[in-house]
Amino acid sequence: MGSKPVEYLIEASSGAHFSGFHMDGMQARNSQAGQATTSVAENVHKQPFVIGVAGGAASGKTTVCDMIIEQLHDQRVVLVNQDSFYHNLTPEELTRVHEYNFDHPGKFYAFDNEKLLSAMEMLKHGKAVDIPKYDFRSYKNNISRRVNPSDVIILEGILIFHDPRVRDMMNMKIFVDTDADVRLARRIRRDTGEKGRDIGMVLDQYSKFVKPAFDDFILPTKKYADIIIPRGGDNHVAIDLIVQHIRTKLGQHDLCKIYPNLYVIHSTFQIRGMHTLIRDAQTTKHDFVFYADRLIRLVVEHGLGHLPFTEMQVITPTGSVYTGVDFCKRLCGVSVIRSGESMENALRACCKGIKIGKILIHREGDNGQQLIYEKLPQDISDRHVLLLDPILGTGNSAVQAISLLLKKGVPEGNIIFLNLISAPQGVHAVCKKFPRIKIVTSEIETGLNEEFRVLPGMGEFGDRYFGTDDE
Repeated sequence: MGSKPVEYLIEASSGAHFSGFHMDGMQARNSQAGQATTSVAENVHKQPFVIGVAGGAASGKTTVCDMIIEQLHDQRVVLVNQDSFYHNLTPEELTRVHEYNFDHPGKFYAFDNEKLLSAMEMLKHGKAVDIPKYDFRSYKNNISRRVNPSDVIILEGILIFHDPRVRDMMNMKIFVDTDADVRLARRIRRDTGEKGRDIGMVLDQYSKFVKPAFDDFILPTKKYADIIIPRGGDNHVAIDLIVQHIRTKLGQHDLCKIYPNLYVIHSTFQIRGMHTLIRDAQTTKHDFVFYADRLIRLVVEHGLGHLPFTEMQVITPTGSVYTGVDFCKRLCGVSVIRSGESMENALRACCKGIKIGKILIHREGDNGQQLIYEKLPQDISDRHVLLLDPILGTGNSAVQAISLLLKKGVPEGNIIFLNLISAPQGVHAVCKKFPRIKIVTSEIETGLNEEFRVLPGMGEFGDRYFGTDDE
């Protein structure tokens, strides 16, 4: 699949998402807090995968949700509509209902966000909840439906990205972007047909409330989206790509539920695009190195976010006091020769003057490993260690390298293992044997073939990176 056609179908959002620093909900805060918040991270990883779908009224959000649910038929998926949490109108408000703004996010306006947050918290903690069903004819929540906990929760609504507390619950955020004329035409058909409203009333409400609210409150939340879908449900190719992306993330999410010490960097279509290029057998060495270096930098930055910190205060040029944190000083890198050496430049670029040790492990078939060479800092037992190897396959080499570090006196909890891609078998091997180390990776693979090669993989990483492959 080439990268250029996708550009016209899906727009990846800009900003912090691309940098890899925007992590899922609580996980972002956990990485800043280092080891002190491991228990919080464990709770996060046991929760369902939450997808937010926002956009203007009649943009096609529900159609997009239905298509995603249909394609995820083998998963337990539940849809929660923000519309269910409209406030009940008082008798006084009912007498002037035409003056009521149903699209305003203010505390005393359209939606009861406190009830929405409470319901989502219960679902995320594995508890069933009663979701109201709003009647648009009586403007009241007269009945409710029972919603059971699921593996995937899709939260849909015009203003679900407006409240940061709701946004923080989401693992993926999608904005459905549809032309204003199309949305108006759909709204007229829906409100006159389904809600029994007069067309004059619909147009009056649109010009007085709907359009201004979209411009002022809904459209600005587009910047929070990880994925933007032009044309909504008509964009079948985009939705197919999103479902593939969701399936990849769900596979990663399942492993993260099992191992709270496994961290997969927040993925965007920029990151998926870079993975597509380095996995393509036809990619030139120049492009392979360029995009591999970009991904490696993201993994290194994310890994550094899991180091401990100390709070410190500085005086800014304005004379103000800024309370921040001081970087961890006692750390070093250790690369597993030779593929791991490809990650050294990114580590040096992030950590000025960092010491880097070397480990060479010879693979004897696929069942045994032999340590050939090691050169490590003498005081490595007093340091936090960033272990570098771009591919985690069977996990045998990683186990050998980590075992050596432990023999040198490095505490298990002081080791962070950084790699680009990880096979589930390797994750199991490392995390079961060393439950206190952290693994940081950019993508979880499907598995291993009969020759113990990672699938779908990217071939012999060292040969492609250093230009020593056959071609």
